[in-house]
Amino acid sequence: MASTVWKGYITFGLITIPVRLFAAARTERVGFHQIHQVCGSRIKQQIYCPHCDRVVERNELVKGYEVEKEKYVIVNDEDVKSVAPASSDNMEILEFVKAEGIDPIYFDASYFMVPEEAGKKAYYLLLQTMQKSGYSAIAKIAMHQREYTVVVRPHADGLLLHTMFYPEEVRETPEFRRDENVSVKPQEVALAEKLVEGLAADFDPSKYHDEYQQRVMQMIEAKREGQHVPSEAPKRRAPVVDLMQALQKSLGELPRKPASKAAHSEAAEAAAKKASGRRRTATG
Repeated sequence: MASTVWKGYITFGLITIPVRLFAAARTERVGFHQIHQVCGSRIKQQIYCPHCDRVVERNELVKGYEVEKEKYVIVNDEDVKSVAPASSDNMEILEFVKAEGIDPIYFDASYFMVPEEAGKKAYYLLLQTMQKSGYSAIAKIAMHQREYTVVVRPHADGLLLHTMFYPEEVRETPEFRRDENVSVKPQEVALAEKLVEGLAADFDPSKYHDEYQQRVMQMIEAKREGQHVPSEAPKRRAPVVDLMQALQKSLGELPRKPASKAAHSEAAEAAAKKASGRRRTATG
């Protein structure tokens, strides 16, 4: 059973809906342990105090914030609770916005929002209203010892919540800017559009897998069996010199897409009409 990440209320005007949040996704990767090469044992990390010159137990640790060099203010759990905002257990909708107006660069983590039994009717009222209006909600929520701005958006099965980065957390990179000195020819744009159309498809996440992680596991299994796994040389491509030539060649290498049902139907109908015309001519 999934673990509750946050429990509280989402408020919509004077309507209060008790809800729980569950993590919607998590990163998965092959994990490695630190092993002592001499004996093959997994090492254990210890907490060491350089001032006392000894290993300390976890029950001796407290939280501290460095206010000056080597000077700390000690903070306990009660101190943190005393300054917790109202959004610790109450998520108030501040405004509604169109989803397409939110730059995805601000999205952080995703959560499923599930209603408690007592709030189901109000929950589905909010869900259906947002689905019909096309709006997403902006709110604030405090969890994991920080307050997030979040966007709540409708999904076919319920409400999804995404924590967001604050503007000051989105990095500014001077190199990431439009170069006004670079121009692209209309013919190049037209060919590029054809290439895009040739690769266009409905998004299906089940088609994509982490092949690197799969190869890591294959390598581990091979080493376990005492076998050798040949390495795959990375593809190295030189910068494109002639865009038009590269685009034309790319179009020629596009995989053929299977004809759609509509195209099959139209072709069958045309063939039937043609055959019917031949029969009428033969009869006449």
